[in-house]
Amino acid sequence: MSDRARIGFDVRRWETWPHAWKEWALRVLAMAIGVGVVGVLLATSRDLGYARDEGFYFHAARRYAEWFSLLADDRAAAIRRGAVDAHFVTNHEHPAFVKSLFALSHLADRRFHLFDEPGTAFRFPAMVLAGVMAMVTFLWGARRIGVAAGIVASLSLVFMPRVFYNAHLACFDVPITALFISTFYAYDRTLETSGIRWPVTTGVIFGLALNTKHNSWFLPIALSAHAMALALVAWRTKTSVRGAVRRPIAALIAMASIGPLVFVLGWPWLWFDTWARFKEYASFHLNHEYYNMEFLGQNYWEPPMPRLYAPVMTLATVPFVTLACAAVGLWVRGRDAVKGLRERDEDWQSRHGTTLLWVMGVLVSYGAWTSPNTPIFGGTKHWMNAYPFLALLAGAGLARAAGALREELELRGISRLPTAVAPICAALAIGSPVVQALRAHPWGLSAYTPIVGGAPGAASLGLNRTFWGYTTGSLVDYLNREVPKNGRVYPHDTAAPAWDMLQADGRLRKDIVAVWSADEADIALYHHEMHMQGQEYQAWVAFGTVQPDIVRGLDGVPVIWAYKRQSLATSGQSQKK
Repeated sequence: MSDRARIGFDVRRWETWPHAWKEWALRVLAMAIGVGVVGVLLATSRDLGYARDEGFYFHAARRYAEWFSLLADDRAAAIRRGAVDAHFVTNHEHPAFVKSLFALSHLADRRFHLFDEPGTAFRFPAMVLAGVMAMVTFLWGARRIGVAAGIVASLSLVFMPRVFYNAHLACFDVPITALFISTFYAYDRTLETSGIRWPVTTGVIFGLALNTKHNSWFLPIALSAHAMALALVAWRTKTSVRGAVRRPIAALIAMASIGPLVFVLGWPWLWFDTWARFKEYASFHLNHEYYNMEFLGQNYWEPPMPRLYAPVMTLATVPFVTLACAAVGLWVRGRDAVKGLRERDEDWQSRHGTTLLWVMGVLVSYGAWTSPNTPIFGGTKHWMNAYPFLALLAGAGLARAAGALREELELRGISRLPTAVAPICAALAIGSPVVQALRAHPWGLSAYTPIVGGAPGAASLGLNRTFWGYTTGSLVDYLNREVPKNGRVYPHDTAAPAWDMLQADGRLRKDIVAVWSADEADIALYHHEMHMQGQEYQAWVAFGTVQPDIVRGLDGVPVIWAYKRQSLATSGQSQKK
């Protein structure tokens, strides 16, 4: 019995549908999932403060928006070097595609008043790409395994707590994950079709990925390795090597030709001094400075970095049910693939080529973190590209487990339950990630799974509680209430543009002034990170107290707290009396 027959919704009726009906049904389901994901992200966005990096991208997007406005008014002036350099020099260490989307969304919001908060306008394109990520994951899983497995893969991915957090942000990590999985998917579709549609699509998506983040550099490595593996399989199974690699090579040629063209055309900064500026961009990331990160009670800020960081943090932050299902999926599909090789299965590529592709996606995404020289400061977001493939393997594992359970029930003569196995198993697999993600929100970077004891257990183990200064958003009610008129607040790790956006949104009173020293502040914030404890000591000295006025966090674990100047505290107590 195939995996597709093992799990799905009324499989026997589904198999009788015309092919065109199935295609439309899958597209409608995919669209529903994508729209639903965007809706959930919009509904939960207001609870989430702005991350440090978002503030920098807001500034860059505004400069891009000015250029787009100039382009609309005077195209000749806009494409001159002076105009391009003036607008795109900002944050030129990162490519332009997603920031351009932020800019266009910002312009649309200014004209049509689409969002209640300006910050949401900047965030919206990344949320849409999160929806695209969910759609592609569903479509791939549904086509290769079954509808229910595709749903499980898609929602298991979106509701990984760290993915759910990052999916809200005006940043690049979820967008590059969406484009990463989309490039893989387009490549896989190339292998099963004829014509130029899917190779060209692969090349275009790869170009957009190049213009999003440097994780895209791993795509040609993974897909070239897959093509070579297919050639070896063809040699082993005594089938045509040329036939095995013809379509993969078509996709790779499209990537090599179309991808760089889309990359350069979409990033005006590269229109002039192209090679020199590309080398500068590449050098920035190949020689990236090291930031601090706590891991198992030790602060790391220079090599050697711990090689166990990625596997331990994956185990600690990805819901265990997803990892367990992925392990089952890898085992059973890997076993079948090895068996096919041993038996020289002539249909090996069509039966197992996609599984190999998913494994390639996982390996290439984690590969860099086998080096002790790779910075770990970004936490789990830096290998997030692996998570769609883990989710797809989880869908495959669930399909096999549900199929085995269904067969066992049928053997025992239980006639009613087998048809309910798929939806019940799917609900159980999705339920835990959904609960964990929503329960942890808006403390996404403090979220850890029960296998390490949740947030309290992770804190005891010495795992990082937070970074990026976004948790100031959890204290805006306190600040609005406690800061005197025109009062001053030390935001600590919150970047100035992120602070400004809280005020632009109307979440934080506009008369509150951000100052960058605890000595000057009426209230000082402290976002706990191991290497930042010195800033807390400075607040103790400046305010003459070691007692925070308020502490907030997740599951009893302090994440952010605030110190109030004693004169304000005394004044507040007098007024209460």
